[in-house]
Amino acid sequence: MINYSKTYETILGKIDNSILAVLFIGHYNIQQVTSFKLLGVNISDDLRWEAHIRAICSKVNSRLYFLKQLKRAGLSNADLRCFYTMVVRPVLEYACVVWHHGLTKAQSDRLEALQKRAIRIMFGRQTVDLSYDDLLSLSKLDALTTRRRNLSKSFFIKILNLTSCL
Repeated sequence: MINYSKTYETILGKIDNSILAVLFIGHYNIQQVTSFKLLGVNISDDLRWEAHIRAICSKVNSRLYFLKQLKRAGLSNADLRCFYTMVVRPVLEYACVVWHHGLTKAQSDRLEALQKRAIRIMFGRQTVDLSYDDLLSLSKLDALTTRRRNLSKSFFIKILNLTSCL
């Protein structure tokens, strides 16, 4: 059964909306939207990822608050790193095979800035003068761009496997 209140129509790409007929399924008018959320990924009609990156940043910022609270509570750097890799970083990488290759440099830099902020929270004052590469080395983390590229590569290699369900 179709849930008509959760069903939307979007036109991907440029098209003259004045020539499009209103979409009906049965007696229900399907609402046309410019963006929607599908399985946790924000998709816009221009297939740009700004809304999705904005949502990721918002979610990660709230989780970084908890990382800061854990730091204040006296957790070790190893425990803070574990919290980051298990609670924060998955938000930064969720479904990245879909959107990674469509990011602008500015969007990618915004995500890297969140990881940089997390490392600075974990390691505190000793990181003030360190570059991002030094922070990555200190924390034993990879750059998010590298991780997304590797996750995408591994995903597509799995698809090429003849026994893959895809």
